[in-house]
Amino acid sequence: MSNVNWSVVGKDAKAPFTLKIHRGESMVLLAMNWRNGQPPHNFVGFAIEYSEPGGAEFFALNNRLSFSGHTGTKSLSTLESPIQKFRWVHFPRHAELAGEFTYRVTPVFMDNNDALQYGQSQEASIELGRETYKGELNVAFTRGYVSSQKFSATYLKDGHKIGSLLPATATDGLSFQPTHPQAAEALRWMGFEARNVILGVLDEALVDDQAQVSVVAYDLSERDVVDRLLSLGTRLRIIIDNSEEHGHPDSAESAAASMLANTAGQGNVIRQKMAGLQHNKTIVVNGPTCKAVVCGSTNFSWRGFFIQANNAVVMRGDEPVRVFENAFAAYWSTDDDVIRVRTSQSAEWSDLRLPSVQAAVTFSPHGDDNQVLDTVARYVGAHTKSNVLFALAFLYQTKGAMRDAILSLTENDNVFVYGMSDKRTGINLQMANGHMAIVQPAVLADDVPEPFSREIAGGGGIRLHHKFIVTDFNTPDARVYMGSFNFSKAADLKNGEHLVVIKDQRVATAYMVEALRIFDHYEYRVRRTAAKIKNKRLELRRPPQNTSEKPWWHEDWTEPIKIRDRELFS
Repeated sequence: MSNVNWSVVGKDAKAPFTLKIHRGESMVLLAMNWRNGQPPHNFVGFAIEYSEPGGAEFFALNNRLSFSGHTGTKSLSTLESPIQKFRWVHFPRHAELAGEFTYRVTPVFMDNNDALQYGQSQEASIELGRETYKGELNVAFTRGYVSSQKFSATYLKDGHKIGSLLPATATDGLSFQPTHPQAAEALRWMGFEARNVILGVLDEALVDDQAQVSVVAYDLSERDVVDRLLSLGTRLRIIIDNSEEHGHPDSAESAAASMLANTAGQGNVIRQKMAGLQHNKTIVVNGPTCKAVVCGSTNFSWRGFFIQANNAVVMRGDEPVRVFENAFAAYWSTDDDVIRVRTSQSAEWSDLRLPSVQAAVTFSPHGDDNQVLDTVARYVGAHTKSNVLFALAFLYQTKGAMRDAILSLTENDNVFVYGMSDKRTGINLQMANGHMAIVQPAVLADDVPEPFSREIAGGGGIRLHHKFIVTDFNTPDARVYMGSFNFSKAADLKNGEHLVVIKDQRVATAYMVEALRIFDHYEYRVRRTAAKIKNKRLELRRPPQNTSEKPWWHEDWTEPIKIRDRELFS
């Protein structure tokens, strides 16, 4: 797979609009813009089709919304119900296929008799592939879509409940057995790429029978992970958090520690919490065949895999393994030796020396002389020139330098800001005009407008669990900060954490697409709440019938936030 094209453009100069496709991880962002001035009033949206590598047949994307007159909840082809947006995130059915996916986007118009007419299309082709940089670095995400129409319509029909798929509490995680008839398919769908790559690295370690495995776990309650760790026997060393939530005798983490002590040996299992939490979620495999590191925000738990929006990065090679093993050695103590970590090389920035990607990592807890939060916040605040997109689990409730930096950027007319932050009472969206809005956990639970149906809230607790910031994704200075690090003083000075910086436009684009797909998923709920839409069917808009009516795209040319959005991504 070529590592060059993280975005491609349509090249048909006769089409009245431009098309740009951005590569995500098993997904794409399609962004359109009208070529000259504003669209005509009879323009009613875009039809989107795609073909798979090596295939000649085009498949139309569907739209849940339709024009008035359509009854029922079944989605229609965008050839009949065009997308009334200037960008769209799509998950190809077989994204793992090698080769190029071709997208065909067609402008759709409506005449005075309500008949649809089609204009000149744009086409562009892009490779996805399983890995971001093959054999070197791979970014992966969970679905994070339990609170979604797709999940509810597919897996909660015919009387099936969420309890047939997921345990009620983390304590039940190690003994829980799903009873849903589509459990395997549903869990694959929810866990998406992140679960697949994490389990895949553990499977590689099992096959490489000389590999030594070092794990640091905050949550540890997902049976598929624990079973693989048990199978490693004495080749495993593991550090498990024992802070207040995990340290009590009845916790899943305590149960897992007891089980693993029997297979790995008592001396190969340590419980610790540093000065607050041992919050890392890392796996290091060091063997003749497999040399790999797993890091990111994804906890090894049912919530981490199947409910929360999370990310994981797999890096391969001698240097990532060496750096993460050194950090593991610095953590390896039964007395929460914070000073040893703070004064180790692991607390400094370490270059991971990947062949194609510039990346470095630092581990917490830091001391006053090598803390990183203020330094990173100053970079984000002072050096961001075009855009910042973020998904930070606890930003809303975490005062400090990073929140101040992001809030200051919302006041900069030259910088585009989109982001989300979760808290236990709802989800925060940082709109590009600097205003906050909250999505309550009920999501689409009450007074649901047609054609939408009731969703579940995904249980209590955090659902947006990402910890990443993307700056200037569309420039050579693009970078991503990611890891377990919550961008708080506690993460910097007290907890066991890792923070990775990746300076690469392909990786930054993947995280940008993820930020937008999460943002768009919840933005609808914010706008619905703000507009107080109650039991009103949501429909596509027809062309205006008089001068007092505005076309559906009017706000995209009059609201500064939407103008910037339309221009930036296209």
